[in-house]
Amino acid sequence: MAKVNPAATLTPHFRDFLPPWVARQSWYGGDGLPALRPIGYIRLQDPAGDVGMETHLIADGATIYQVPMTFRDAPLDGAELIATAEHSVLGTRWIYDATTDPVWIAAMLQMVAANATSEADAGRSGVGPAEARGRLLTPVADMSKLSLHVRRTLQTGRPADAAGAVGVITGTWYPDGPDGPPARGWLATVHPL
Repeated sequence: MAKVNPAATLTPHFRDFLPPWVARQSWYGGDGLPALRPIGYIRLQDPAGDVGMETHLIADGATIYQVPMTFRDAPLDGAELIATAEHSVLGTRWIYDATTDPVWIAAMLQMVAANATSEADAGRSGVGPAEARGRLLTPVADMSKLSLHVRRTLQTGRPADAAGAVGVITGTWYPDGPDGPPARGWLATVHPL
């Protein structure tokens, strides 16, 4: 399992490289550079312990975006690079949009197949605990015959376009900080190929 280094630093920091990357995405609904504020973090574990996986839930005004990322010690062909950064403990990290990384996709599908919950975040100042929970809605013989549809803009409740899903990943986050009420919604749906 990948070890979390709570005192480690990342250069450049997320606040430096995420806003320009988000601003270039087709799912970004704003104009110009977003003023991103962290809402929560969801961690997954790579069984091999090679790939770090963390989803950032970030707000730009009232809009909350989901940005799953993987952290690798070498480039990954075919995946969308968000940034390269220097980790104070682990060295150079290639940071990818996790929706293009097969290790993250497999971990999400496994969470659904096992009806499992994400790892609890160690807690970060100013944000409440965030969680992802997988649930298989229909028995599936072969998980490799499924596709994951990630919701980049988060809303509470059940989405209107979830028809035909055989599995879901729901989430809990605290949009108003750790002392505010939790919000719940769907992070992703799983559909047959």
